[in-house]
Amino acid sequence: MKTQSAMHYTHNYLINPTNPITVNLIGAGGTGSRMLTELARISHSLIALGHVGLQVNLFDDDLITKANQGRQLFADAEVGLPKAVALINRTNRFFGTNWKAVTQQFSTANLKSLPNRGRANLYISCVDTARARFDIADFLLSCNANSDFERTKSLYWLDLGNAQNTGQAVLSTISEIKQPHSNLYKTVSSLPMVTAEFKELLQMQDDSNEPSCSLAEALEKQDLFINSTLASMGASLLWKLFREGMTAHRGFFLNLGTLRSVPIAVG
Repeated sequence: MKTQSAMHYTHNYLINPTNPITVNLIGAGGTGSRMLTELARISHSLIALGHVGLQVNLFDDDLITKANQGRQLFADAEVGLPKAVALINRTNRFFGTNWKAVTQQFSTANLKSLPNRGRANLYISCVDTARARFDIADFLLSCNANSDFERTKSLYWLDLGNAQNTGQAVLSTISEIKQPHSNLYKTVSSLPMVTAEFKELLQMQDDSNEPSCSLAEALEKQDLFINSTLASMGASLLWKLFREGMTAHRGFFLNLGTLRSVPIAVG
């Protein structure tokens, strides 16, 4: 007997929304800054195809330094500005969007001061520490308790992280996504959170990540192209959710040192 392939069907609201899909992009560093551009490309393309597009909030409390230049696309005139403000202003001018910069961390400690109390349909985390990921997970596990409307319902979390030459992206559902009946595939309604599936590995992670003083020092920690490659591949996974309405993969492991990528199946 032939075994059915596993498949996750996208929540219908991402495909046929009544309002722009709300996105909380958490972190504006090497990966987050690149992901912002990819989200703008996705939104522009979706609108051209008759979709209402995306509405993004970018969360980051860091300022731009000289060490950020090179790995991230910041000009000399932007040094000293908040990363989130510089990136959002540039994106809004180029794409004609009205996205928002939030110059504070996304955390359960300051939820009352966050836009919409931190609620969004889609969360993308590009953070450096395990502690930040567990904090995001704590919020997401409780965020749908009082949400009866699809436009305010939190649906997916895409987490991206990397070391010097390696990285990974993991897509999770925040609650079960109702799946259609399928004779072709074994449907998967729930995708585990990165903090549950890789809890022990995250707990072993060293969170003492000090800022780099120069570009040369930053390149010792992270390769020049690991962030952009990770962001593009992660955005491709999201694009698949929007355009194809289904995915057989919920992430990947990337190794730029060996030029290899290994997909993570949904089941």
